[in-house]
Amino acid sequence: MPVPLWIQTPDDLRALAGELAGVRAVAIDTEADSLHHYPGKLCLVQIADEQGRGHLVDPLAVRDLSPLGAVLADPATLKVLHAADNDLAYLKRLYGVTVASLFDTAVAARFLGATALGLEGLLTQYLGVTPVKSRQKDDWSRRPLTPEQEAYALDDVLHLIPLRERLVAELRAVGRERWVDEECAGLAALVVPDKPVDPDAYMKLKGARELDARGLAVLRELYGAREALALRLDRPPFMIVGNESLVALTKRLPQDAAAILSVPGCTPPVIRRAGQAILDAVARGLAVPESELPAYRPTPRPHAPAAVRRRAEALRAWRAKASKEIGLDPGVLFPQRLIDRLAAAPPADLDALRQVEGVRDWRVDLFGSAVLEALARA
Repeated sequence: MPVPLWIQTPDDLRALAGELAGVRAVAIDTEADSLHHYPGKLCLVQIADEQGRGHLVDPLAVRDLSPLGAVLADPATLKVLHAADNDLAYLKRLYGVTVASLFDTAVAARFLGATALGLEGLLTQYLGVTPVKSRQKDDWSRRPLTPEQEAYALDDVLHLIPLRERLVAELRAVGRERWVDEECAGLAALVVPDKPVDPDAYMKLKGARELDARGLAVLRELYGAREALALRLDRPPFMIVGNESLVALTKRLPQDAAAILSVPGCTPPVIRRAGQAILDAVARGLAVPESELPAYRPTPRPHAPAAVRRRAEALRAWRAKASKEIGLDPGVLFPQRLIDRLAAAPPADLDALRQVEGVRDWRVDLFGSAVLEALARA
């Protein structure tokens, strides 16, 4: 039986995984939604093989996508994605998959000096393909998808393998294929940590620093109430109450619905979904004992020793010259995070330089001696 376009049952998923086992290459994309849902959810996984057969895997219907794990981890099967960071984050965090043999077309485009890195621009530039109309703001959790949504979702993967072939040809022509291979391997190997909860996030809202300790207590309660409502209603926090309105509510200290309505941004729909929660949060904030009021904790500014600053400046000066000579964006050639690491702990030799996280062999082979010289001069 042929594998269907839509994969919405465990049996269909196992059949797809079996069909993809051992293939030379697969193209992968995802559609997630954080505009209409909270927290963001993975709504679709698109997969195409090198024969141009596309499939739409529905993670809302098939909760366990682990049968795809063997394909993703197989080093003999190339995985082609575009701007893979978010796709990999969802797949790794939700399903614990391992990804080997990754090719990211956005990374490749950066190393070719492309100024337009979006998939639409690359498809037009390299394949002469006119992409279908973007649907990025759609609610991808709704079912069924429209024919236009299906066409958009499939369009994101059906051209990725031919695009990769064109990009590789150009990378080989300029001698940069190995550079991209190493960068993609590093991207595939990244560990995706759980997002930490910031207990002081409410203090970072615009206008929060104008509040006294009592105001901060009220804002903390309002922020927590909004978060709880967002999770319960499966709606992003800004759809419950906007940040500016949250701070304005703190200053207004409403005691009834009419007072809430007097705050800019607080409309009747806000009253319906959050009015009582707002009043309760204000009451809790006003009831916090004086001894338990929150306060800003001073965050010391990081102070780099003069020697570290000199080394960083020397590396940036070298990078500016080298990037012009090689025709690459400075941030691609030598990202700031690498400059910070080398300036803080300068390696003694090429072997030590090669061990620094993120440096990669290609940078050591091409620029290692120049980097060590710049550090030594500083």
